[in-house]
Amino acid sequence: MHPVETFELVLILLAAVIALHWAALRLCLPPSAALLVGGGALAFLPGSPQIALDPELALVLFLPPLLWDGAYFTAFGRFRRHLPGILSLAVGAVLFTTLVVGAVVHLLVPQLPWAACFALGAIVSPPDAVSARAVLQRVTLPRRLQALLEGESLLNDATGLVLFRFAVVATLSGTFDAGAAAGSFVLLALGGAAIGVAVGMAGIFVVRRMQEQTLVVATSTLLCWGAYIAGEMVHVSGVIATVAAGLLFGWYQHVILPARVRLQGSAFWRTLVFSLEALVFILIGSSLRGVLDRIDGGDTVLATFAVPLLGIIAAVILARFAWVFASDALLTLLNKAGLKRARPLGWRQASVLGWTGMRGVVTLAVALTLPAQMPGRDLMLVAAFAVILVTIIIQGTSLGWLIRVVQPVDGDPAPPMALPAAESAVARAKREEVELRAFDGDGNLIHPQLLDSYRKRADATQRYADDADQFMAGIQSHFEVMLAAVAAGRAELIRLHREGRIEDEVLHDLERDLDLEEMGIIFQQGA
Repeated sequence: MHPVETFELVLILLAAVIALHWAALRLCLPPSAALLVGGGALAFLPGSPQIALDPELALVLFLPPLLWDGAYFTAFGRFRRHLPGILSLAVGAVLFTTLVVGAVVHLLVPQLPWAACFALGAIVSPPDAVSARAVLQRVTLPRRLQALLEGESLLNDATGLVLFRFAVVATLSGTFDAGAAAGSFVLLALGGAAIGVAVGMAGIFVVRRMQEQTLVVATSTLLCWGAYIAGEMVHVSGVIATVAAGLLFGWYQHVILPARVRLQGSAFWRTLVFSLEALVFILIGSSLRGVLDRIDGGDTVLATFAVPLLGIIAAVILARFAWVFASDALLTLLNKAGLKRARPLGWRQASVLGWTGMRGVVTLAVALTLPAQMPGRDLMLVAAFAVILVTIIIQGTSLGWLIRVVQPVDGDPAPPMALPAAESAVARAKREEVELRAFDGDGNLIHPQLLDSYRKRADATQRYADDADQFMAGIQSHFEVMLAAVAAGRAELIRLHREGRIEDEVLHDLERDLDLEEMGIIFQQGA
């Protein structure tokens, strides 16, 4: 394909992304499912070019920024507090699923070597970070459940990739050393974490010394790929390197980034992540055509692979439920034995956790890297796509319904200070600083309006903290009046510009002020 045609195809895909995303929102469907099905439909339109998703490019292009975004905005305190549970899912559940799927595949396809069966298990075992993010953004979960799912999505790809590589080597060489594999896994994880910390610290050092906000945003953007590529170059886990760098940079961004950079960077990242996530799903859907072409079409799939595919899909879903409920039963026993730190989830949260096992780009990209001489390669490719399709469409679309039916309860203890109390503390600190600066050296009040304004804000937030429900009863109309005033000012500004009474520079300057004022009102309203 000519480079210009490739660029035109990318533009067409972006247009399709926007249309499908809009349609999904109008129909109250998960955009990931709509994009996946839409991508598959587009692939079979007459005259449409075949899209080949290069697996190595897919991993290095899509995975680092999406992992970085998840790590950057992760609630680090909850991540650290729930790390044992996160590791249980990201390592234990992935390993268990690999073993279960491998056993089921060998039972259904006995001629396939054990190592190849486990390779297939490793391909479909890790839930995907992109798929999880796309679904979790549309549902409300208890804090503990949110922390477990976010943390799992950051780390489980590393486990799946390592297991896959060991299984492929064992299949092609005919030898496998479990002890050496376990040691290598630990070294890969620790090495990835060390590389990530080094890249994160280097990024913090550079960003601290930059003034231009565009350069800061560009530098922080490059860090995600820098961490991933650095990890892969020294043969450790690039996934863990990216996550470690993102967690570190996200922890320090509050003190090293000016507000204007944070606002600009957040807007840029929202657009970037939206585009990448959407392209991932539409490319996965488009890849269906290539997978079917490799095995002579859908009739071959139904005739040859129907029973193994059903077994693999069932094993993937049931293995996660088995691991989650067995782990929760163990926590219940430990809690009854006196270990108070072992807090079981309960059947409600465990049910939701067991159903959130969507697969995505990593599963497909890893399957496409299979060597041509790999036994059962066709089955693995079809199984990878089938698992992605079923988990995203069935689990992704029904997760919101399951949450409404099960109604999981937030078992995490309440934080020592809630939002109203924290807002009141911030307002008091601002008022105290203004009180110090409102008088000159002779004790004369030089900023009376500022002092009065900050005292009123502090009093208002204290009333809010004392009785949030009563205070918020009339606050909505207050914000509506403020927004209406901004809208009236904007209309007048545009009228003056359209009548030729002000220059463009004046329009842009005052429009920016009104935009900032409106953002401030919306942020207060959302808080």
